[in-house]
Parts: sequence; C-alpha cells; structure tokens
Amino acid sequence: MAVINQSYFCEFILLGFSDGQILLSFVILVIYTMILLGNLTILSVIKIDKNLQTPMYFFLSYLSILDICYSTVTLPAMLVNAITGNRRISFNRCFTQLYFFVSLGGSECLLLAAMAYDRYVAICNPLHYAVIMNKRFCSYLVGGSWFSGFLNSVLHTLMTSKLTFCGTRFVNHFFCDVPPMLNAACTDTHTSQLLLYIVSVFLGMTPFVFVIVSYVQIISTILKIPSSTGRQKAFSTCSSHLIVVTVFYVTANFNYIGPAPGDSFDIVRLSSVLYSVLTPLFNPVIYCLRNQEVRRALEKALTGKYGNLK
Repeated sequence: MAVINQSYFCEFILLGFSDGQILLSFVILVIYTMILLGNLTILSVIKIDKNLQTPMYFFLSYLSILDICYSTVTLPAMLVNAITGNRRISFNRCFTQLYFFVSLGGSECLLLAAMAYDRYVAICNPLHYAVIMNKRFCSYLVGGSWFSGFLNSVLHTLMTSKLTFCGTRFVNHFFCDVPPMLNAACTDTHTSQLLLYIVSVFLGMTPFVFVIVSYVQIISTILKIPSSTGRQKAFSTCSSHLIVVTVFYVTANFNYIGPAPGDSFDIVRLSSVLYSVLTPLFNPVIYCLRNQEVRRALEKALTGKYGNLK
C-alpha cells in the first residue's frame, strides 16, 4: 500500500522534555517573566523619555518588541509541556509555531545588522549621522527587516508542511522548528534542506559578515580617538552589541546550517537555547540597563512616579 500523507490529520510528539519537570518549569517561568519585564521596561522608558528619541533607541524599541514576541512563541508552550508532561502538539499548532518562530528569528537577524549600521554611521561618520539615519530611513530598515523575515518564513512553512510524516511522528526538539521537522519527515527532504541552507546564508551569514565588517571599521575609528575617555565610552557602547550579536548569529547559524542528522541532540538543544531564550533575556541588560542614558531615564521615571505618590 502506498504511503498516504496524513500530515493534516496528525499530531506530533515533542521529545524535548520528559514527563513533568517541576524545577525546569520554574526556571522557564522565571526566564519568561524576566524577558517580559526587562523588554517592557525598556519599551516604556524609551517611549516616556524624550532624550531617548534617537535612531539607536528607535531600533532598540523594536528589538524589544521582537524579543517579547520571539520568546512568547515558544516559552509558554514549553512551560505547559514541562508541567503537564503532555508532549503532543497538533499539526496546525506546530506549523503556526514554526511560522512565527522562523519569521521573528529572521527579522531579528536583519534588525541586528541595521543596528550595527547605525553604530557604524554614528561613530565613523558622525557629522552626517542625522542626515543619513533620518526617521524615514530608519523606518524602512525596520519595516524591511520584518517583511523579509515573514516572507522567508512563508517559504519554509509551505515547503515543510507539504512533507509526508508517517509512522510515529517524533520531533526531536522542545518546539516545532524547520530542522527537527525535516528530520521527522519520512520522504526526501533534499529540496527543503537546500532552501534552508540558501536562505540561512542570506539571512544568517550575510548579516553577520556585515556586522563584523562594520565593527572592524568602528574599532579602527575608535583607536584613532585621542581621548582615552572617548575611546572607553565608544568601546563600552559597541562591545555589548558585538557580544550579543555574535552569540545570536553563531548559534542560530549552527542550528540551521551546521548540525548533521547524526549530531547530538544536546548540542542542538544548547544552540537553540542560546539564541532563542538567552538572547531575548540578555538584550535588555546588555543594550540598555548597562547604558548610562537609560539608567538615568529609568531613575528619573521612578523618582517622578514616587514623587507623585507623595
């Protein structure tokens, strides 16, 4: 009898968690709460304080929105999974999760590159910064990042959803993502793998190379600053960005391009956690809470609030 594609009538079983893990559930809950509080705080401070109405913080506000959405796609479902031990997920829920996870991840790849360009112009071409990084251009960069990420996800979701999943439909991951879904399929996935590789090079490797080149130019310019105080301030502003984007790009590119079918699940799981959970968690701290301008704005907002209460 020929194999019948029953994808639209099936459920998948996620293998990321074993039955009911209370400690792990608590950790996931704490991380998700911190992501929400951190990014919502940054959004609020940037919106309230007029001194933060600059291109840099414009990009940071949209990065916070992306991180909130990005973590919300996976962490609540992972929390329910860990608490209940119910690892089943329907076809429609699985591919809805896959679509938004891939789209938001792709958008963040491009947005981080746009932020690197903003820092490059600010440090390497400061006299023309206001002209180049005008409000319309910044809006185009943000809109283009979101549009490209969601368009990319449409391709992956359609290609993956048309695969045949037969027998016991195990997905070797915490959530539905393209690589584990391709491994779970029982038909030839060569075309989908090729598409994943090509798009990952354009949305993952190319922005990363652009970021590295931008920071080479930035560091070269910083070294020419005569004042040690000026050099220290510039390095402090840019080093945080470079650290977080490196972790994000390296782990994300490894997850989509690097692992072979026989690679350890622990390695793939670690890379997934680094770019999909820890990056949204640390972005508010690395980008903003270490920033003196943001700290002053936050203190001002809190002091004003408490003053009004008195």
